[in-house]
Amino acid sequence: MADLSNLEQLVSLEEKRALVTGAAAGIGKAIAYRLAEAGAKLEIVDIDDKSLATTQNELAGFGKSVRFHVTDLSKKEEIDKLWQHLDGEEPDILVNNAGIYPFKSLLDVDESFYRRVMDTNLDAVYWMCQHMIRRRSKKGGVIINIGSIEAVMPFKEDLAHYSVSKAGVIALTRALAKEHGKHGFRVNAIVPGGIITGGTKAIARKFFQLQFGLLKTGIEFKQRLPIGRLGRPDEVACMVLVLASELSSYVHGAVIPVDGGFLAA
Repeated sequence: MADLSNLEQLVSLEEKRALVTGAAAGIGKAIAYRLAEAGAKLEIVDIDDKSLATTQNELAGFGKSVRFHVTDLSKKEEIDKLWQHLDGEEPDILVNNAGIYPFKSLLDVDESFYRRVMDTNLDAVYWMCQHMIRRRSKKGGVIINIGSIEAVMPFKEDLAHYSVSKAGVIALTRALAKEHGKHGFRVNAIVPGGIITGGTKAIARKFFQLQFGLLKTGIEFKQRLPIGRLGRPDEVACMVLVLASELSSYVHGAVIPVDGGFLAA
């Protein structure tokens, strides 16, 4: 049982190894920073090799081991190779953060587009969790999956495929929590909403120029937020740190919104 009298020990990730997907930028990069700050050794994963190398260099300042892996998580064979490369140094903490959110009308979605979203957002999480649980079946570990408020209450149009993929992540999280809690795994999900990242800014610029309706949706979204502002990647990262550490030793199977109160409004 955790020593509740020592806050420093509760939050510390010293001697822990954490794997973070989608760590080259945005929420994933912020997560990697907070886990490194707490003392974790890091395995950072992304498809963007240049940004990933930059993140590795920046994280080196924390004085912990940081290795990066350029991986296309939409392909199971690449996920398998990633875990083969980790053989003997499996993470204590797995954060499944990587995801894509391309806009497209339901009537325009074809099988190739749909499969790419599912392969990246849902199937990759499934295979990553399978590897984690198989490799650490005798030791247990922490799994944190990043979902979305769109899985709970769809708000933006043209994202039905995305909502389905993230709903699957929530269902997977709960199933694994039920099945593998007794094996020493603590499995939870975070559902962010309204987080400003480089990626969301780029999408907003592109679509706001083309679709007034999307601009209107953005304004309505912000007006709905009880907290009155959009969120920062680090605000998601701080909750990941809580779930990764002994601060949440009795939190299991939870789906935690980090959304400025959107789902409560």
